[in-house]
Amino acid sequence: MSPIKNIFDSASFPDLLVGLTTPDDAAVWRLSAEQAIVVTADFFTPVVDTPYEYGAIAAANSISDIYAMGGKPFLALNIAALPEDLPSSYLSEIMRGGAEKAKEAGVVIAGGHTVKDKEPKYGLVVIGFVNPQKMLSKGGLKIGDALVLTKPLGTGVITTALKQEKIEEVHLKEVVASMSELNKNASLLALDFNLTGGTDITGFGLVGHGLEMAEASNLQLQIKFDLLPFLSGARGYAEKGILPGGAFDNQHHYGRLAKFDRDLDEAWQMLLFDPQTSGGLLLGVPHSLLAEFKQRAGELNQQVWVIGEAVAGEGVSIV
Repeated sequence: MSPIKNIFDSASFPDLLVGLTTPDDAAVWRLSAEQAIVVTADFFTPVVDTPYEYGAIAAANSISDIYAMGGKPFLALNIAALPEDLPSSYLSEIMRGGAEKAKEAGVVIAGGHTVKDKEPKYGLVVIGFVNPQKMLSKGGLKIGDALVLTKPLGTGVITTALKQEKIEEVHLKEVVASMSELNKNASLLALDFNLTGGTDITGFGLVGHGLEMAEASNLQLQIKFDLLPFLSGARGYAEKGILPGGAFDNQHHYGRLAKFDRDLDEAWQMLLFDPQTSGGLLLGVPHSLLAEFKQRAGELNQQVWVIGEAVAGEGVSIV
């Protein structure tokens, strides 16, 4: 149990729609019947070597939590912890990368805070608006919903290969492009079709975040492994044991709650525990809307993969 639950009683804050009692992607505070504020914060150490790309990826990752709630981001603050000996040009490029990605999202960065630290860390506090009656949540899935993923998996494995200097250039370019992509169009799709169930796939991997949705929605996520999209190279690196420590942490924490087909070997299973940086959205789409949803996704140049279905039961099942 979170220690703050003993300090803040959710019943005392009726306008706090999300934050104390549910494990969702951002806090939501109701302003009126049709408008609420969405607030999130995220930052992390570098996942790539180039400062500009690091800044852009960190910003896209931070803003994603607003999109994962069906919100529209508009304001942000920088969070940075930087070594004293870091060249000023590196700092400028990190900030520039974050600022240009924020501008792409329609977000203005209006200041922030920086401290000294031995290892670089960068991210954003992001604020957005959402209609509380059209909000996405982890508890919004319904039995029969198709499970739709909007980005391929494998960022943790591939960036680990980069850290170990074992990566191929083609795989590096692909993972940077994926992590830098905003979830803006994916969120717009969810709003256009009045979807209720959604989250973004980040540090807990597909299985971890899938289990959060299954528990919050009181159903089972049945995922068909053959339909899952992976970044090229992810399988090969996993087979060589190039896996981030977070994948093993996720396996330890969530592994007993997930059911895997016996034909899936360890490398494939670990890819489903792989922590994602700036991953895609996982959405529940009613089957009656699926064909139209996929057509609209094509018009927006938004990739989508139908990876399974929400069914009666509990937990996550990989078949």
